[in-house]
This record gives sequence, structure tokens and C-alpha cells, in this order.
Amino acid sequence: MTTLHSSPALGTHPAGGSLPSRAETREQLSRATYDLLVIGGGILGISTAWHASQSGLRVALVDGGDFAGATSSASSKLLHGGLRYLQTGDVRLVAENHFERRAVSRRVAPHLANPLTFYLPVYKNGPHGAAKLGAGVFAYSALSAFGDGVGHLLSPAKARRAVPELRTDNLRAVAVYGDDQMNDARMAVMTVRAAVESGAAVLNHAQVTGLRFTGGRVTGADLKDGMDGTEFGVDARLVLNATGPWVDHLRRLEDPRSEPSIRLSKGAHLVLRRTAPWNAALATPIDKYRITFALPWEDMLLLGTTDEVYEGDPADVAVTDADIHQILDEASLSVRDQQLSRELMTYSFAGLRVLPGGPGDTSTAKRETVVTEGSGGMLSVAGGKWTTFRHIGRTVLDKLETLPGRPLGSDIEPTSRLPKMLPLPGIANPQAVTHRLLIDGGAHGDGIARDTAHHLARHYGSLAFDIARLAYERPELGERIHPDAPEIWAQVVYARDHEWAETADDVLRRRTTLTIRGLATDAIRARVEELLSRRSG
Repeated sequence: MTTLHSSPALGTHPAGGSLPSRAETREQLSRATYDLLVIGGGILGISTAWHASQSGLRVALVDGGDFAGATSSASSKLLHGGLRYLQTGDVRLVAENHFERRAVSRRVAPHLANPLTFYLPVYKNGPHGAAKLGAGVFAYSALSAFGDGVGHLLSPAKARRAVPELRTDNLRAVAVYGDDQMNDARMAVMTVRAAVESGAAVLNHAQVTGLRFTGGRVTGADLKDGMDGTEFGVDARLVLNATGPWVDHLRRLEDPRSEPSIRLSKGAHLVLRRTAPWNAALATPIDKYRITFALPWEDMLLLGTTDEVYEGDPADVAVTDADIHQILDEASLSVRDQQLSRELMTYSFAGLRVLPGGPGDTSTAKRETVVTEGSGGMLSVAGGKWTTFRHIGRTVLDKLETLPGRPLGSDIEPTSRLPKMLPLPGIANPQAVTHRLLIDGGAHGDGIARDTAHHLARHYGSLAFDIARLAYERPELGERIHPDAPEIWAQVVYARDHEWAETADDVLRRRTTLTIRGLATDAIRARVEELLSRRSG
């Protein structure tokens, strides 16, 4: 099988230029034979495509929906070491998670990750005592080399000053530790961009209709463009199934006799308007293993999560009234009632954790990544967690290097030779970017509002200057999309021309925060759809 070189103009993201059209991308995908075809645009597939492209492979990435359109944008938005793993004695795993967390938040994407202080309230008759939790958070911080301070105990009065909505009835003490949080959808889009800048060809809203076989081996996929119905195909020396909850569906296309390899756990979350400042997050123990979170996020409050076996169609996963009741009920252990009114809810979402198949409670199952090879040579990868997305990409790449028969030959660069801390696009000090946006804006009339400048810096890094430039050149794009949100219309145009946004949901749910704020009105949606229809070029 001959491998063709793809056009650099189409395989890369030119600085300052718009993306190729879908027709151009389909043509590129159809005419070349790729070393690796990644099916699945969640963070697992995206990270693998990024690392594989860095290793010198010709990589194609497709997804039936939007990038990070399912579970990867329905997480708890945390980069964390996994405090609960100390409960099971897995010290090594916590240390590894901390290493990856620090790498992402300090070196790889400091413009997309934010440090977050956590309070673990200790109530009378709770599942854990103050001494135990105090020792636990000290050990947890030690495993991160005290990079976030020393875990310690805090008095209820001091904790209440930072979190006025903290319930203090029967509160004995508060254990304090540090982790990080992020906007998962934005982190995923930036990682897609990193993969494309490394040479990958990508297309979202491209549904797999079948697999291609050569001599009994999987050598590509047939696809249908979900935007206009065009059918096309992609040939590849190796196919990676990274479809998350749908991994067994694709495995059955390879071999109808395939047995289930995973089980699914549903995690639901609620987003509420805040009634008071939140200067720390709450992580409240429910029982020996489970914790419920109350997280300040995107100027809102994020509550969750549930953890229950899910056996339905992954496409049908949704938040139920029972989920809402459970989340609010569990949150009430540590959050005052006035903050938990259903009238404050702006949005809810649910995702599916992919766990290794087998018995046992989903709440105690490890979030480990499993890589398997099917009868047709297709690799399937499933499981893992957001914090270790770089590690997962390297793990899959290591597997590609050692496959029997070496289908990729010696073309792959060993992971040991890849840059250890390759940053994501836009890396910059967000405070400096905010300051520069405000200073530059003074020379352009009203400029950019402070909350908008801060938002752009924390979601785009230095790429925020490209959005500001759009707003300066076309003042109507500098207007707010909604009075109660920091986003401006320039972000919609930027998402269309540089971030693969094809639908209103792509923009409002994953490129911006309008949907989670409950502000994606019919009028805004119509305007977004109009802008999407007016693509440059």
C-alpha cells in the first residue's frame, strides 16, 4: 500500500488563515493513505492524534459529532490528583496524576487551567473524622511536592468567610488542599488545533458508516458528512477506535462476534447561578468513597456528580429529575438551601465514564485506560480521565510502536524522543494577556470590557489578540452576544473560521459558555446560525 503525502496547506492550520472548507478536507482525506486513522474526537482520540502527528505519522481524525461533543465536554472540569485514590492505598497513581496535573496547569496550558482551593468539610457523624482528613490532605499535598501549599485543617469560621454559602451546622473542621480546573471543551479544541498544527487532518460531523478491509485487516473507514450527506472514505495503515461509549459498537463492525469490553457509568451535573462569592470549592464526603462537588466555575456554580451504571444507548444519556434531586440533596449536606433552589439552575448535563468490563461498584472502579487489538487489527482504546490526557496519548503511541508485525514499520518516532512538555497553542500568562487587551483596547474607542478581556485571556491565551483584532476591524463583532455574558460576537466568527464550529450548538455549548449560562436564546441562536452560513472564502 503506497502512502501519499498530503498537502501541507490543507493538513496544517496556517497562522492567521482560515480553515480549509469541508469539501477540501474531504478531498484530502479521500486521496491520501494515512498511517493512522483515529475514529473518535473526544480528548482520548484528540490527544492520540496530537502525539502521533508529533511522532512523524500521517494522521487523520474524524468524529461523528463535534470534537469533545459527548463525555469530553461533560466532565467535572477538574485536573486533579484523585484524592479518593488515597482511600484505596494507590499512592503511586495519585503521584502520577499530580505530575500530569502540574504539567498541564504549569507548562502545557497555564492559559487554560486555573488553580482552585478545595475545602473538605468535616461534619459531626460524617464518614470521616478531622484527624483522618487532615492527615489525608497533608499526604495528598506531599505527593504533589507541596506545589499547591501544605494540606491542613481550617476552622469553620474562616472557611465560611471564603464560602458564605457553606453550611456550618455541626461543622467540626475543614480540610484544605489544592487542585486545578479548566473548561474541558476549550481545552479539547486547543488540543485539536495542536494536532492540526503538527500535521493532522481533522473533520468533525463525519459519521462512520462502515470499515474498510484489505486481506481481512481493517484498513480504513467509509464515512458520511453529517452536514451535507456527502459520502467518502479514508484509507489507513492502522485504524484506532477511540469512540468512548461507542467503542464496542465499532468493534462489532470489525467482528460481529466481539464480546462487550466495557461498562458505562453515568455522571450528571447541574449548573446554577451563584447567590454569593465562592472563593473555594467544596468536596463533601457522601460515604467512604464518594464525594459530591460544589465548584465555582465560569462565574457559575457547578454541582455533581452522580455515579451509576448506564446500559442504554449512549446517544440518549440525559439528566433526569431523579438525578437533579440526588445532586441537590447531596449538595445540601454542605451548601445552604438558598443556593440550591431549582430556580437558580441554568443548565444540566450528563456524560458517560468508560470503565473496564467486569463486576464491582462503578464508584470504586479505577479510571484506567485499556488498549486492545481486534481480529482485524483495529486498535480500540477506552477509559481514562481528563487529568492524564497527555499520558494516554503517549501510552497509545507506545502501543503502536510495539504492535506485532510492526504495521507502521520504523516510521514512528519513539515517545522518548518527543518533547516532554509541548505547550498547547496560545500559551501565555493570562494576566499579561488581559492587561494587554485592556491597554490596546484604549486605542480603539470603547475597547474591550474588563470581564471580556479576562474571559478571552483564560480561554484563548495569546490567540485572544486575533479575536480582539476582529472586534477592532468590525466594531459590531465587539458587541456582547448577551448582556449577562462576557462573550462577544467576534468569538462566533473565530469559532467558524478557526475552530471547526459547524452548528449553533458547537458555538454556544462548546466554543463559548452561552448555553451553560442559560443565555442561548432563540434570537442569539438564529444570529449564530446566520454567521455560520457566511463562511469566509
